[in-house]
Amino acid sequence: MSANTIASPHVVQRLADEFVGFLETGDAPEGMFAANMFFDFTMPLWRLQTETAAGAVSIRRGGHPGPSRIAVRRLDPLPSGFLMEVEEFWEDRGEQWYCRELMRADVDGESIVDLSVYCTGDWDAARVAEHAATVHLPRP
Repeated sequence: MSANTIASPHVVQRLADEFVGFLETGDAPEGMFAANMFFDFTMPLWRLQTETAAGAVSIRRGGHPGPSRIAVRRLDPLPSGFLMEVEEFWEDRGEQWYCRELMRADVDGESIVDLSVYCTGDWDAARVAEHAATVHLPRP
């Protein structure tokens, strides 16, 4: 994205909404990602990158093959796109899972062209219970 390009607030909100839908279903609406987007995914102890929308969808589906429920905790529009903080909940092989993610999306025109995701890592039900018994969080 050019330093002089400002993303439209309406486009940013639409893309943020579509992106949440993508996280929940694994299906990316046509045009949400630019075909040649750059995706950088950082998780504990590992990092993945791709330079295509198809690669980004593949990475997502590989890590979270089933449907998820997303709780958006914060959405900050930026001149270049948006910053989003979410909690994610899903089931895999009969077990409940949880993670927190922070995402920065750069928008050009009507599409996300650059996406960075920072993930806490996936917590199984035992880790969630251990955390709840050990730590008091005054906010979700």
